[in-house]
Amino acid sequence: MKQFMDEDFLLDTNMARRLYHEAAAGQPIFDYHCHLSPEDIAENRRYGDLAAIWLAGDHYKWRAMRANGVDERFITGDAEPYEKFLAWAETAPRLLGNPLYHWTHLELRRYFGIDTPLDGKSAPGIWLEANEKLQNDPELSVYGIFKKFNVYAVGTTDDPVDSLECHEKIEREGKTATKALPSFRPDKALDIAGKGFAEYVAKLGKAAGKTITSLDDMLEALAARVDYFDKRGCRASDHDLEYAPFEPAEANWEKKAARAFDKAMSGISAGPREAELYKTFALCFLAGEYKKRGWAMQLHMSALRSINSAALAQLGPNTGFDVIHDHPVSAKLSRLLNEMHGRGGLPKTILYSLNPKDYYPLATIMGSFQSEVPGKMQLGSAWWFLDSRDGMEQQIKTLANAGLLSRFVGMLTDSRSFLSYPRHEYFRRILCNIVGGWVENGEAPADWQLLSGMVNGISFANAASYFE
Repeated sequence: MKQFMDEDFLLDTNMARRLYHEAAAGQPIFDYHCHLSPEDIAENRRYGDLAAIWLAGDHYKWRAMRANGVDERFITGDAEPYEKFLAWAETAPRLLGNPLYHWTHLELRRYFGIDTPLDGKSAPGIWLEANEKLQNDPELSVYGIFKKFNVYAVGTTDDPVDSLECHEKIEREGKTATKALPSFRPDKALDIAGKGFAEYVAKLGKAAGKTITSLDDMLEALAARVDYFDKRGCRASDHDLEYAPFEPAEANWEKKAARAFDKAMSGISAGPREAELYKTFALCFLAGEYKKRGWAMQLHMSALRSINSAALAQLGPNTGFDVIHDHPVSAKLSRLLNEMHGRGGLPKTILYSLNPKDYYPLATIMGSFQSEVPGKMQLGSAWWFLDSRDGMEQQIKTLANAGLLSRFVGMLTDSRSFLSYPRHEYFRRILCNIVGGWVENGEAPADWQLLSGMVNGISFANAASYFE
């Protein structure tokens, strides 16, 4: 029987162990998609206690606590920080089989040197020990964490209207070697059926230094903001899509998109087909702008948001009530990418789905548009509900079967927490275990140069090259 989470945790073969310890573990981290606060980075924030750094904003943990019958007061309510931590500690032993159990104990070990399993009995001691280190250990400020985990770069998620002043401050002051790269997230500019669209367009116009009264103005403003982001280090866009839109590029496509835009600006609700036509048109335009600048376009698909309306009214969005969507993906996504490609504007693209049923469709669709650069089209890392061991293995094996795993840009945290970097370790262990298993079974040669080069690439080098 193995010890709980020993140094060879998740590594079943000699080659898996060697690959992890000698090829993967020491690689830098390029966390190219996350939701970390640029303000917290710029201020080199130091969190006062475990509740603040570990529980605030973490809807993974919130969902688990609700499933354990914890009252909302101890999750998002007004309970004291220590009370919230105790509620989490009492939930932790119930998590066996859930990746949160592994992540929790990896985080306690890697950040605080605490090997004791978390439960109600160990909680008081862990609270005191971790908080003392949070408050005094220089490795546990934001910049200290970046250095401790060898974080090469993080890709934050930023609205086109954002000033990016925090990113400028980080670069200007030069207090951390970690790059904080903005990512362009124009969801509000594409959602003409959304509440407050006209008000948002006014903010976009102000940010771009122009008054927006027409679709042409809107496109010029978006292009100006893409240019602004590019000059401040942006290397990727990000789009949250319930499903890939496509309304055909018929005659007078731009005029129809302009009419839909004008209706939305006048307060008249756009119909579903009009909204989809506008979104298709705008995405194709933006794809061309991204390609001009060598950006990667990230499409995150198949999340159905805020399905509990009472919880949405009480707590707001992004509080743990989003789910996996089962909308068909192939027909519209393939036509959308084809339209971008035909217009000469398909950039490097990463396709993510929150539904594992989409992995093979995505992998085969992207294979139809590979060109120009190695791994131009990517099957995105197992994401959100899928970043479990099973989810990562399925994503890795699907990509290996249907594409080039060796060109994969690897793991990301998609996290709001500075305690999430052990997720890269978790991924690397799983990756090395798969590759090591192939060698053990005679499915791959025991060629160290070949294998270690592949693992190095997926752990870091491929992403560094892909995002330039």
